[in-house]
Amino acid sequence: MSIVNSIKSALPKSDNAKEFIKLVEERSQIADKSLVGTLMGTLTTIKFDGSRTMHEHVIKMINIAVRLKSLGMKVDENFLVQFILNALPFEYDPFQMNYNTVKDKWNVHELHSMLVQEETRRVFE
Repeated sequence: MSIVNSIKSALPKSDNAKEFIKLVEERSQIADKSLVGTLMGTLTTIKFDGSRTMHEHVIKMINIAVRLKSLGMKVDENFLVQFILNALPFEYDPFQMNYNTVKDKWNVHELHSMLVQEETRRVFE
């Protein structure tokens, strides 16, 4: 095997290839479960703090949802929209009230566009 020694020491010991693959798969599933928990925690607690642009913030949240989907945990688009709205600071309360009064629900891309426009409007105020 041509694997770095630090990684080799963490791999299960087995002389049987099938058994070895099974052990690696089991460990991978445990790691995936842990990663799902971490990503869900991040998605539900992340806050927009102005350290990056609104575009970057929304894209980061979308990317987390995509990673969760690749791990078998589909995040419903309506939930993602709500997570994004919940991540906004109090300065965006009027924006959220406007969203709540509109009859139509926005998809993630519409919300993304509206938030970027709102951020631009705030910069030029």
